Amino acid sequence: MNEPDTIAVIDFETTGMSPAMGARATEIAAVLVRGGRVVGRYASLMRTGTWVPPFIEQLTGISNRMLVSAPPAAEVMREVQAFTAGCGVVAHNASFDRAFWRHEMALAFDAERGAEAADFGCTLLLSRRLYPEAPNHRLGTLASWLGIVPTGRVHRALADAEMAAELWLRISHDVQQRYAASTPFGLMCALQKTPRQSLARCADRYFTALAGTR
Repeated sequence: MNEPDTIAVIDFETTGMSPAMGARATEIAAVLVRGGRVVGRYASLMRTGTWVPPFIEQLTGISNRMLVSAPPAAEVMREVQAFTAGCGVVAHNASFDRAFWRHEMALAFDAERGAEAADFGCTLLLSRRLYPEAPNHRLGTLASWLGIVPTGRVHRALADAEMAAELWLRISHDVQQRYAASTPFGLMCALQKTPRQSLARCADRYFTALAGTR
């Protein structure tokens, strides 16, 4: 079982909720985590020609005027693909970011490339299992609850990706304290799909299966 040693925690800002509804990305960030710490960052606006609605501009601070001079989306996604090559990919509420990742990668490369990184780690799913007592499981709420200090404006890709990266590190630490001697990416992806009461058994099964492949 080949586990990535580096995790890319990503965040998109977009013009809407789903590529299926015509939304496109306006900004992406990727924060690389390895050995329990942040080791790299990438962030860029991205131009698709898609109009940014006023309420989205108010939420993110990203305006249509700002995007006129941004690099083309395909160029940005090719840079992101190179920056994150070989990494496990993580996001908060990963189903949202995965949809835009697949869509923008498909446009930048081809349909097959768009299918890459099918397994996303999700700090939202993991936090629901690890921290049922949290007020809620929004990224900003969890960060405040766990003492993670924001590094920039909320709803900008780099600040949110950095916050999610710190959350991933905290979750990994807590999983290691409670259930496992180490926290490989595959284990974390398995735990996020597991009922809370079965997390210890999931970890045991994972490492038993891993030992059987050696």
